[in-house]
Amino acid sequence: MERRVILRQWKESDVEPYAAMNADAEVMRFFPKLLTREESALSMARQRARIEERGWGWWAVEVDGVFAGFTGLAEPKFTSHFTPCVEIGWRLRKEFWGQGIAFDAAQQAVKYAFSELRLSELVSFTAAVNLRSRKLMERLGFSHEAVDDFDHPEIPEGHWLRRHVLYRKLPP
Repeated sequence: MERRVILRQWKESDVEPYAAMNADAEVMRFFPKLLTREESALSMARQRARIEERGWGWWAVEVDGVFAGFTGLAEPKFTSHFTPCVEIGWRLRKEFWGQGIAFDAAQQAVKYAFSELRLSELVSFTAAVNLRSRKLMERLGFSHEAVDDFDHPEIPEGHWLRRHVLYRKLPP
């Protein structure tokens, strides 16, 4: 049975499952820390405001009426050799892993980036050790050049997650 995957604006009812996802050590394995409920609520409020302001951002992903996580587009706040840019990213609750949902949701965000925003390039990056996300980037048609890899400036020197890989995608 085909599952209905939609990207939408955040709802108040998303805060509890969003906070639980951000407090899950397995989901957050490739992030520097878990988020508290308060940090998640503030994050959700920021995402909502960005979407209200400009029509895009990290959208909530809903699968058959249930909050599954987020995917979408953002402008990284740090400076690197590839910024300024627009990145695509995602995070899903564990029970939605391995079902093609991240791929379906990300495809919708990629389409929006190129057809609505008319971007000349979209990037995605993750910790070098995050093989699941790297496979998804490749499945989405992003390409990787080792020369683009970088040390994330917001992760302390010596931290096992500091080294990041950068993937790029051009419009179709």
